Amino acid sequence: MRRSRLFPVPLSARLLVGLLFAISSIPLGAQVTAKSGAGRSFGPSYDAARETTISGPIQEVVTQHQAGYPAGLHLLVAGPQGVVDIHVGPFLNKETIADFRTGASVQVIGAALSLHGKNYFLARQLTAGGRTITVRSERGFLVHQSAPRVAGSRRDVKSDEQKGSEL
Repeated sequence: MRRSRLFPVPLSARLLVGLLFAISSIPLGAQVTAKSGAGRSFGPSYDAARETTISGPIQEVVTQHQAGYPAGLHLLVAGPQGVVDIHVGPFLNKETIADFRTGASVQVIGAALSLHGKNYFLARQLTAGGRTITVRSERGFLVHQSAPRVAGSRRDVKSDEQKGSEL
């Protein structure tokens, strides 16, 4: 490749100048949208201002993802207005999911959401069998639930070297 002796410019500098030119040609009169009370995220938005409680028996536990539905566990619960699709999310451990059985009574605190013409209830907290499970934070972010730690697991057992250094 031949370079000019009068004005040698590296390729990275030429690319930077091109990028700056492209950015400067974008109109500055962009419209700002009004902020809503719901949180912004990649998934469905949770609106804490619309939080309510639903209680009733579990009609069905849906663990397999279906096209057009939010990913994760769904509980179909018989509520006062009929069967409600409760979106629990993808982060419950297997032991917790196994506790949800058809016919079991559940109390769910959450908020209703309409997405793609379908109505869902985004669960924030579930109470079933005397056990309370937090699914979302108060701002609506899904909470990762870790599996219960088993005694003698890799993280609980110290190596002989670590034990020796403590002595």
